[in-house]
Amino acid sequence: MLHRIRSRYRTMGNGPWLFASVIGAALIITPMAFAIGEGTPILGGKRSPSQDTRKAFTSETQIIANTSTYGTRQSNKSDNGGGAIYGCRSAPGGTEKGNEPCVRADNLNKGRAFEFNSNGTEVGRITSNDPTAAPFTTNAGGVATGLNADKVDGKSADQIAAKFAVVAANGTLGATRGATAAKKTADGTYEVTFADDISNCAYTATETTITDAGAVGVQPVDAHSLNVRTRKGGGADGTGTSDPADRPFHLVVTC
Repeated sequence: MLHRIRSRYRTMGNGPWLFASVIGAALIITPMAFAIGEGTPILGGKRSPSQDTRKAFTSETQIIANTSTYGTRQSNKSDNGGGAIYGCRSAPGGTEKGNEPCVRADNLNKGRAFEFNSNGTEVGRITSNDPTAAPFTTNAGGVATGLNADKVDGKSADQIAAKFAVVAANGTLGATRGATAAKKTADGTYEVTFADDISNCAYTATETTITDAGAVGVQPVDAHSLNVRTRKGGGADGTGTSDPADRPFHLVVTC
């Protein structure tokens, strides 16, 4: 290329000077072209390196420190907060799928990779535009000390814990978890109602008398109610008779 330029300007009186000018301009323009993006300074209060996305950095910008505190610190003294924000366009799967997450903390030693602290009543929040998305996953099998989960497999704690009802011989509802009502409908026959659907649960009823205790039967009425029947007991084997009799009982519902 230089040979063609030299030949073109050789016949002109000022050819040598024009040739030198062309070479000088090329030497100046070339490093400027390579300086777009990489190598440009970070501009305070502005978008760096440029508003033009075509001039964005195309390789990692690394800040390496060797200090006993933190390698970098970002802070905002405004009452609105806003210490830092990170945005990216990561595809699903994360690091194991070769898709880097927007934020990653990697501790090469054995200490903590992250800590969050707040003076407020809510330390943080994880949100998603997909209501079915898992808030996070983990392969750690240790106990998460202090973690107070509101739901497990979509159920709240009162739904997971066994429901029960303590019912007196006259049908009065005593201590309970989940039961809303109890009544005696006939001699030795009771109906106990629960707030939740218990149609797919297991039922156990036991008389609370020690003497003259008989067998107890449980039968579903509908998705929320159970019939409990108590009968006279007694005899050496405790079978008693089949006649219904009013007896206090405990009813347990396990789902």
